[in-house]
Amino acid sequence: MALPYYVSPEQMMADKAEYAKKGIAKGRSIVTMECADGVLLVADNPSASLHKISEMYDRIAFAGAGKYNEFEMLRKAGIRHADLKGYTYSREDVAAKSLANAYSQTIGSIFSADPKPLEVELLVVEVGQAEKPNELYRISFDGSIIDERGVAVIGGKSEALMTFLKSRWTSASISLREALRLSVDALDTVTNQKLGPEVLEVAVLDRTRPGRTFRRLAPGELRVLLNSP
Repeated sequence: MALPYYVSPEQMMADKAEYAKKGIAKGRSIVTMECADGVLLVADNPSASLHKISEMYDRIAFAGAGKYNEFEMLRKAGIRHADLKGYTYSREDVAAKSLANAYSQTIGSIFSADPKPLEVELLVVEVGQAEKPNELYRISFDGSIIDERGVAVIGGKSEALMTFLKSRWTSASISLREALRLSVDALDTVTNQKLGPEVLEVAVLDRTRPGRTFRRLAPGELRVLLNSP
């Protein structure tokens, strides 16, 4: 009689983590950075239709790295969650922190219970109103949630990007143009290639806009910001 196959819980979790990390590392990186106008999000994304950055609610944005169909499923679920909460209570009750916690619970449960973990890493970002600070939450493949400050990176070569950005990012008072140039310089350095506006997906949560603060930056606007003195 053959002995049953046994893998220790520690080894099983380690294997799941290694599997998820490899899948996420294959994807392209996304940089989020605080600036004077709000919060900037920059993704290395050559696709014009498959977005990695999107609006979730009035002052909240979402970014996903890794397996597209998996983070797209989570994005849609998050929007439904936010819409339902805003309709049931009020729009002011929808916050990035509660959305990040919901994602953390969902992803963590899948990582613990399912044979295959989600190959995703998420960012949930909220731009602050008045004196309220910005909020940047990074949710990892195992459901762990990290409250970032200033700069956050997911996907691809995130560690190298964070090292580059932390040594150069000074404060949240830098202009949108400076933040964009720094983000693109970091992506260029890590990927060893020059990324033009046509392969960049860029959006900003602009605190100066009333109501919905999310807006995308078109390639033409990116060229002006990147090339102007």
